[in-house]
Amino acid sequence: MSGLQLQRASSVEIDSATPLHGGTELVPLLRAGILQADALVDIRGVVPCGIDGSRVGAGATLAELECDPQIPAALREACRLAASPQLRNMGSIGGNLLQSTRCWYWRLKWPCRLHGGDECFAQSGEHREHAIFANDFCASAHPSDAAAALLALDTKLHTNRRELPIADLYRLPTEDDRRTTTLEPGELILELDVPEPESSVYLKAMERKRWAFPLVGVAAARIRGATRIALAGVAPIPWLLEGLIDAATPLPRNAYKVDVARALVERATAALA
Repeated sequence: MSGLQLQRASSVEIDSATPLHGGTELVPLLRAGILQADALVDIRGVVPCGIDGSRVGAGATLAELECDPQIPAALREACRLAASPQLRNMGSIGGNLLQSTRCWYWRLKWPCRLHGGDECFAQSGEHREHAIFANDFCASAHPSDAAAALLALDTKLHTNRRELPIADLYRLPTEDDRRTTTLEPGELILELDVPEPESSVYLKAMERKRWAFPLVGVAAARIRGATRIALAGVAPIPWLLEGLIDAATPLPRNAYKVDVARALVERATAALA
């Protein structure tokens, strides 16, 4: 990061710089050379923090969310399992929603489709931890536990330009647009409106006992008499399950995720009762 200029949001146009809040996602990408930035803009004075009932400032940390009784159980558990205590104390919920894929081809800067190339190397290469849904163009898997929980909870987001359901924050990458979010340059997530469910739960399968990215994460919430289920680690974006797990299209070496997802969905659904 040497040579980068850090400025306050009030003294620079956000459109012309890269926003920085907790830095737990941004700084590693800068160090690895995956993300290029001429200037960083400190948005800690712009993005709201704190929790007030169903309203959550996007600057609230995962550590704050995991221990606040106002927060639904699914989101508290997703935050608790998301990372080490050090990272949870630094990382903001807004930044967590915008995590990049952990796909090693993308992280190693192979010319994959997310980098503008013509091939998804994971499809014919190593893909044990990759997507089992919507993996025809890009097989990367979205790593955010909290995003799946918020999707199951039918959360609404407020940015500095609009209000939108969290489902509309994400998009599947395509040939003509490789982005995985709908945020425009200079658009910041400011607040989250998290409905209070009748019950909710988050379950997670991971390689280590604690603090690993999800192989499969399942969030389930009972809201207004209806059950919503969302998955982490199974698609290029947080995945709202609107049909059967059997609709998955696993790759040869990650078919085990289908069985894991099915088992966790059954357990989560039972837990709502």
